[in-house]
Amino acid sequence: MLTSTKNPLVKQLRSLGESAKDRREQGLFLVEGTHALTEAIATAYPLSIVCCTEKWIAANPDLFAQIEASIDEIERVEVVSEEVLQAIATTKNPDGAIAAALLPSREVANISTLGLVLETIQDPGNIGAIVRSAVAVGIDGMLVSSDSVDLTNPKIIRATAGQWFRCSMQTSSDLVDDIRKLQSLGIKAIATLANARKTYWDYDFTQPTLILLGNEGSGLSEELIELADESISIPQSDRVESLNVATCAALLLYEAKRQRSLKR
Repeated sequence: MLTSTKNPLVKQLRSLGESAKDRREQGLFLVEGTHALTEAIATAYPLSIVCCTEKWIAANPDLFAQIEASIDEIERVEVVSEEVLQAIATTKNPDGAIAAALLPSREVANISTLGLVLETIQDPGNIGAIVRSAVAVGIDGMLVSSDSVDLTNPKIIRATAGQWFRCSMQTSSDLVDDIRKLQSLGIKAIATLANARKTYWDYDFTQPTLILLGNEGSGLSEELIELADESISIPQSDRVESLNVATCAALLLYEAKRQRSLKR
């Protein structure tokens, strides 16, 4: 059992939770908690290191058996003390298991029927909530601007309740170019604007669609607004200035799901 909080492994894993730069350099990111670890294993996501306590093993024998069965793919499995796990964790009360997973590949998200574009989203909780809605609806994939919060931020992974591993996501260094490529394939890009005349109830979501969502404070950039094929709004009371971006995403995605279910 690993009991020293000064062990190099502790510093290595802790750095993954603190720094996007360290995640890129190591090619790893932190997966915290039983729920996220369960989803990673269920989707056969490649893990590099798994740390867990004896108490956690006793409470999760089947999951630990799956980890042991994957020992050829996992470089290192360590039983650690509660103190060591706490030293690694980014949360105050870790539930007994933490892993390091390989950074996702940079393959282009294969969007053909329904996708999302997120521009300059800064709140990891928002991206996490959007991912949960995206997986629930069953979108093809998501493009996220490189100036948004890093997609492997531990807060995002926690906020997705494990659904991070079921969502095709790609960080884009050039959203305009990526959107144009998808438009050339017949996918319509729609901008969400407060003053658009057409509401999202009136848009035909049964056609291949790319939903563009912008920054929490400033919304979409003029560049993406001009690039969009259409603009739509979400009706709301005059007493409300704007809706949370994750709420907007959920409304639009579920309207798309509703329309598509009626078409079947």
